Amino acid sequence: MAHIPAERCLDIIELLAEGASTMSLGEIAERLKLPKSGAHRLLATLVALGWADQDPDTSFYRLTMRLATLGQQFFVATGIPDVCQPLLDRLANQCRDFARLAVVDGDSLVWLAQAQGATGGLMYHPPQTASTLPLYATASGKAWLATLPTERAVQYVLKWSFADADRYGPNVIRSLEDLLRELKATAKRGYGLAQNEAEPGVTAVAAVIRSEDGIALGTVSIAGPSVRMTESHIAELAPIVVQCASELATLWPLRPRSSRIFSDRDVA
Repeated sequence: MAHIPAERCLDIIELLAEGASTMSLGEIAERLKLPKSGAHRLLATLVALGWADQDPDTSFYRLTMRLATLGQQFFVATGIPDVCQPLLDRLANQCRDFARLAVVDGDSLVWLAQAQGATGGLMYHPPQTASTLPLYATASGKAWLATLPTERAVQYVLKWSFADADRYGPNVIRSLEDLLRELKATAKRGYGLAQNEAEPGVTAVAAVIRSEDGIALGTVSIAGPSVRMTESHIAELAPIVVQCASELATLWPLRPRSSRIFSDRDVA
């Protein structure tokens, strides 16, 4: 099996992981632009290795729980449930809104933990979609981008471009000029802010978690309905979020290998 292209197998795993999908051979081949014969060989390899199953009745393919099990093992090994989750829970309860933790993963941010602090009334809970953040549309994304050299921040954003801006809220950034202006304002105020950008009717405040040498490890954020997130309320929340990020940064080095796992490998 050494001749099987690893990257194409990973493409299939990522495709089947979208919504825990069950797909036919033809759909997989079409979505990944593979010949059916090649897709069949890759799927046969994944089935043989225990990563995928084929339904005996429909012949459709789906992932096994192996990926979820490994992901859970890795998540626990990072120390986030033990060290970060209690602080995230406290932030959510203190702000009475939705808190999230994202970590730097190469040229992107990935959601890894969350906590709900609202106990009633109007409550925000994000849809369970892709774990990778749209950098230009989120408070966390803008907070992280503002820590990077301008050229690198632009490179990361343009990797995805603004072509999908219509998927987000009415105030989402739609040009590089507006993004650079916003990143400058973000760096000046010390926290990221997104008002009706990632989602209509939702406002979020985010702060960067930095290592001792100043490298951004991730972000922590609080989000809630925009009708509740007035300017005065944002001014109250921002110092709390920044303080939580500072506490997370202090605890982060206590977890073995954390800086190696989550450091921005492109920033030295």
